[in-house]
Amino acid sequence: MFRSPLHQMVCTTPTDFWNDSCAVGELKYAIEHGAVGATSNPTIVASVLKTEFSDWQARIEALFQSEPSSTEAQIAWRLIEEMAVKAAGLLQPVFEQTAGKKGWLSIQTNAEFHKTPAALVKQALHFATLAPNLMVKIPATAAGIIAIEEVTAQGVNVNATVSFTVPQAVAVADAVERGLARREAAGHSTSNMVPVCTLMIGRLDDWLKVVSDKEGKLPTPGTLDWAGIAVFKNAFKTFKQRGYRTRLLAAAYRNQLHWSELMGGDVILTIPPEWQRKFNASTISVASRIDNPVPAQALTELSEQFEDFRRAFDQNGMKPAEFDGFGATRRTLRAFLDSYYGLLSFIRDLRIPNPDK
Repeated sequence: MFRSPLHQMVCTTPTDFWNDSCAVGELKYAIEHGAVGATSNPTIVASVLKTEFSDWQARIEALFQSEPSSTEAQIAWRLIEEMAVKAAGLLQPVFEQTAGKKGWLSIQTNAEFHKTPAALVKQALHFATLAPNLMVKIPATAAGIIAIEEVTAQGVNVNATVSFTVPQAVAVADAVERGLARREAAGHSTSNMVPVCTLMIGRLDDWLKVVSDKEGKLPTPGTLDWAGIAVFKNAFKTFKQRGYRTRLLAAAYRNQLHWSELMGGDVILTIPPEWQRKFNASTISVASRIDNPVPAQALTELSEQFEDFRRAFDQNGMKPAEFDGFGATRRTLRAFLDSYYGLLSFIRDLRIPNPDK
């Protein structure tokens, strides 16, 4: 039986892949090729509403009629939640077949709460009531680390996001371990806990390219494409050594190395639909490369030329109080907030059409 490269990977290695979208059509394709999870965020939701608008138009109009006093933000969150639940339903068979180990849909907390632990916890606890296979995305900011411990202690599975560095991944895993220990000490089972920590490897690459341009550096072509991979491999090694129960996830794809170099580990690769099709049409061999070292020349250049790479690569490179000020963190939070406000604007334009157009 023919298996696509992605399907070969999930069948022959411990590596899973998730769909980097909650759009129904895209998720169905991913599941057909072995995906066992999916994710959502404001950027994805805004895109889904535009590309699959015909599927949601009637529901949006119904919400306008049934909730005339609701704000655009309240309508937006109803749609975000309903979209997540719908996608989670597609993954429900995987969830049931694996006894809850796989088949998760990640729903993201409001980026406006990135400095407010209590608000993150409250929203996470609410999300966890919507479907049995919803995992909650919480940013790996200083406030987010606090929230991750608390919601883990209360039995909510987390997927740390807005995370790019080994120090953030370690802080997330430590917070999860504290939360799990608290839950076990209170007499609750943790057998159904499958926490995840995302490393947005492509966004780290993006940031270092910005730094390179700002500072007028000239690294060897291709060197900056290894930055996120180097960080992920180092985090993977650290997690194995420490026995963390959190599973690493790689996201924000920019090139084929973000797939080929991370195969083989007990990790998750969240792959955008367009990259899934490229990978499935490629001749890249499916083989374990997670333990292959990053080219020495690339690692040396990155370490010598970029302080922010050293901060990202070294597990002691930053303290939690410094996470919020890291360049990739600020850029990503701004992007998520822009997408969220764009979503609100899209809903407002549907609700109050512009009379000048």
